[in-house]
Amino acid sequence: MFDLRANGGGLVEEARLTASVFIAKGSIVITRGRTQPSQTLTAAGHAISASIPVVVLVDGNTASAAEIVAAGGRAVADQHSVSDWKGAAAIVETAVSAFGRLDIVVNNAGITRDRTLASATEEDFDLTIAVHLKGTYAMCHHAAVYWRAESKAGRPVSGRIINTTSGTGMLGNIGQSAYGAAKAGIIGMSLSIALELRRYGVTVNVISPLARTRMSASYLAGAPADGFDELDPANASPVVAFLSSREADWLTGQVLRVEGGKLIRMQGWQPAGTYRSRSGRRLTAGELLDAAAALYGTMPAGLSTLSG
Repeated sequence: MFDLRANGGGLVEEARLTASVFIAKGSIVITRGRTQPSQTLTAAGHAISASIPVVVLVDGNTASAAEIVAAGGRAVADQHSVSDWKGAAAIVETAVSAFGRLDIVVNNAGITRDRTLASATEEDFDLTIAVHLKGTYAMCHHAAVYWRAESKAGRPVSGRIINTTSGTGMLGNIGQSAYGAAKAGIIGMSLSIALELRRYGVTVNVISPLARTRMSASYLAGAPADGFDELDPANASPVVAFLSSREADWLTGQVLRVEGGKLIRMQGWQPAGTYRSRSGRRLTAGELLDAAAALYGTMPAGLSTLSG
């Protein structure tokens, strides 16, 4: 765990300063999701105000694109849906056509259809999976096709994919089974993609921000009247900025949780215990009573553990 506020100045200001590092290099960025302009531009705003050229492709958010352009930057708003396979391809093509190349994809679109399993509908499930899981996969696929072609053509590639998961995807939550499935799927997908795309010079990482958005506003506290806002979506900006930079080219296939001013390295699904069958061959149903108890630490120790 790393405290992002350790250097002082507040995390939001740190987001602006850090983001200007990679934005200043003229990176071509695709970010998707209909966030408020102030959330989308927390990182980019500092770079624009400092008269640094900013090149951002904002998927579907004309207000954010207009705000960037009005501030002197360059932006294109694309209206295609990421959940549509051809639409995702068109988004990548828009970036390449408008700016000549693609460097970074930040997948952060999302919806919620919170219902318990017994109350959920097929439509709830399909829509949640389409936006979160299929949308992320489609954008990653079409970006990968572009970067592979660039690599095979002998042109240097330094691509970045930053996907978004949530605590529900890692730990579960009542009423969010479809959402949890999609967010867990994004992690598994990202681990595989990270292995595949290393050969082309592309890193793939996942962030899990604890943030107040339109999806979470109903159950997270409102913004404080003053002081540091632990739930400001902009708190994740410095992490996205770092993962997008050349300085992070060694880091791939990782999940990073952002909670206010804390950066937490997540490690999941590591072996926590092993039981080997008595025969050395296939397990038998009869021995699983003791096997499960041993694995979960509920087996009585027995008198033999007493020293005297």
